[in-house]
Amino acid sequence: MGALQRYILRSSAAAFVVGLLGITGVIWMARAMRDFDLIATKGQSFWTYLAITLLSLPSVALLLSPIALFGAMVFVLRRLNTDSELSAMNAAGMKPAALLLPFAVLTLLVSLAVAALSISAIPASLRIIREMLTEIRADIVVNVLREGEFTNLDDKVTLHIRRREAGAALSGILIDDHRNKTEDIVYTAERGQVVKTDEGTFLVLENGAMQRKADGAEDTNVVVFKRYAFDLSPLADDAADVSYRPRERYMAELWSATEKNRSKRRRIRAQLHERLSNPLYPFAFMAIAFAALARPRTTRQSSFIGIIVAVILIFVVRLSGVGIVNIIKIDGWATPLLYAVPLVAGVLALAYAFNLHAGVLRWFGRFSRRVSPA
Repeated sequence: MGALQRYILRSSAAAFVVGLLGITGVIWMARAMRDFDLIATKGQSFWTYLAITLLSLPSVALLLSPIALFGAMVFVLRRLNTDSELSAMNAAGMKPAALLLPFAVLTLLVSLAVAALSISAIPASLRIIREMLTEIRADIVVNVLREGEFTNLDDKVTLHIRRREAGAALSGILIDDHRNKTEDIVYTAERGQVVKTDEGTFLVLENGAMQRKADGAEDTNVVVFKRYAFDLSPLADDAADVSYRPRERYMAELWSATEKNRSKRRRIRAQLHERLSNPLYPFAFMAIAFAALARPRTTRQSSFIGIIVAVILIFVVRLSGVGIVNIIKIDGWATPLLYAVPLVAGVLALAYAFNLHAGVLRWFGRFSRRVSPA
């Protein structure tokens, strides 16, 4: 690879990284604001909220990587043409294949990254998110306790909190415990923190008092404490079993799936082939961008129309892939089309870029004249 090709590769790679990070950042901020209820209404810590939002980034990067590659190529090729560098390369005898080489190297790297995301990183991140959300749904503090309300945890335990703060912190706590048949116990505390250990779930009360009154007794015993652990384990539901969707399963699990339900089998098959076909889209998008802008243009020739056509083509190719995945979920006959669409689109775009279609048309004309009667 020559110095000029390395220059094009560096420029394209820099534009790709900047574009991918910029768009991913915007989408992440929008999603983070949408998921802010994890802190505002579900009482989760900031770190839980941050982990869940960050774990969604691989899925976003998978969708945006081919688009960022296309955008980087459009930016670099248009700049080369605007600065008359493409014309100079063409005049110097640089072949289209030499110009394509740095873009092909970048496309290969992007395809490998997309394959890693699709096959490994995304199912792993989605599994972690599923496990965290399942734990949140099974959390008694998240789903049962309401600020300013008396909540019956069971027939003999009532709990009241004045306010639920970030994380599992609570303030203004009152617990009325009637589980002991010989006495009633009332706990009050300024603050509390839910702590989960291997031994169970505990509400650790701080700066409070425990009032005990035996049946038939007139006096109440009061014990003041700095810290007291109230066991919530008997009152909390066991964590629900985690059920993984096809997108959250590893490749080995998709290959070896033995679902009896035909509809589930088809969804698993569609997910398997979708992951395997995802690395083909960077190739298709690269070829379309190269076909649209790789030819030198004069200052009178605008590249605007070519860019618009290329944008339409990449969205048609990508939406076709989404539609074929949905068809596979119904009937498996469309599986080969999932691979054919990006491959055929890429091959046809490169054929146009290298002007191969003109040679085919000339060959077809000569063949027609030979076989036609004199």
